[in-house]
Amino acid sequence: MGYAAGVGKTYQMLEEAQDLKARGADVAIGYFEPHARKDTIAKTEGLEMIPRRNVVYRGCSFEEMDTDAILTRHPSVCAIDELPHTNVPGSERSKRWEDVQIVLDSGIHVLTTMNIQHLESLNDQVFHITGIRVRETVPDWFVQQADEVVMVDLTPRALLHRLERGVVYGREKAQQALQNFFREQTLDALRELALRETAHEVVHRDTEGEMVARPKILILVTAGPETAMVIRRARRVGDFLGAECFAVAVRSSGDLSGLPEVEREATDRHLNFARNLHIETRILQAEDVAAALVDFARRNQITQIFLALPRARRWPLFSRDLVERIVHLAKDMQIVVVAEREREIPHGPVSK
Repeated sequence: MGYAAGVGKTYQMLEEAQDLKARGADVAIGYFEPHARKDTIAKTEGLEMIPRRNVVYRGCSFEEMDTDAILTRHPSVCAIDELPHTNVPGSERSKRWEDVQIVLDSGIHVLTTMNIQHLESLNDQVFHITGIRVRETVPDWFVQQADEVVMVDLTPRALLHRLERGVVYGREKAQQALQNFFREQTLDALRELALRETAHEVVHRDTEGEMVARPKILILVTAGPETAMVIRRARRVGDFLGAECFAVAVRSSGDLSGLPEVEREATDRHLNFARNLHIETRILQAEDVAAALVDFARRNQITQIFLALPRARRWPLFSRDLVERIVHLAKDMQIVVVAEREREIPHGPVSK
C-alpha cells in the first residue's frame, strides 16, 4: 500500500515475488501494469506471466486479468497489480478485488497493490484533501483480511523528483499530474493519512483476540445523498473501535415499495452500499422514525447512533425535526451527527 502512484508498490510486490520464487515457491504473475517503467519491468524477469484475456466493449478490445486462467494454472502465489481496478463492462465481475477474492477462495496466496485513497472508508477524507472523488474503491473488510499490509513509503519531494525525471509517467502526463493530483501539499496530506492508517493497522493487529465488550453502531439510512458519507464515517469509526455496525431504514410499510422511484432507488443503493461494507441492514416497519430507531438501538444494545446533518444547514435548538427528536429520546446513547466538511481552497496562484 502507498499514498500515490510511483512510490514503488509494484516494484516491492515483484521483489517479494522474486524472493518467494528463489525460496522455492510456485509463483506466477496474474496481472502486471508496467506503465513503461523500466526498473519495474526488469523485476518481472524469470517470473511466469499468465496471459490476459480480451474483452470487447463497444467495438473496442480491452485486456483484463484472466481469473479462470489463474485458477487453472493454480500457482501457490499469484502477484496481481492494481487491486482497485474496475473491469470493463461485460466482465464476469465488476471489480478486480472481487476477482482476487475468487483467487483467494481457491487457496492461492495473493500479492497485490493499492493506494490509501482507494480505501472505501477514507473516500470523504480524500475528497476533502484532493477535491477529487475517487470512484475505484476497495472495502475496508477486504483489506483487513490480508495476512500482512506493507506500507511503501517515499517522501513527497522524492516522488515529485521521480515524476519530473519521467520515471512515473511520460513527460506530457507528468506535467498534467503536477498541475493536479501531484501537488506537494496534497501528497503530504495523503502520506500522513497513509501513515496514520498504518499505525492503526499495527494497533489493530496487536490487540486482536482481546476479550472486551464490543461497542455497537447504528446508522440511519435515508434517500439523502449524505447517507453514503455517514455510512463511510460510521464504518471507519467501527473499524477503529472494533464495533459491530447496523444500518436501518424506517418505513411505515416495512419495505421501500411506497417510496417515489427516485427515493426508492437511492435508499436501496445506500442499503446495498452498507452491505458491501459488511454492515448488517434492516428495514423497520413504523410510522415514527425517531421512536423506531431508538427502540431498535435499545433492544440491540447500541452505543452510538450516526445521523446526517440535514442539508438545509439549520438545526434550531427547540425545533421538532428528526435529528432533535432522536437526540431527545436517546439521551443515554452517544449521537454522532455527521456534517459534510467544506473543502479548503488553497492560497496562492491558481492555474487555469
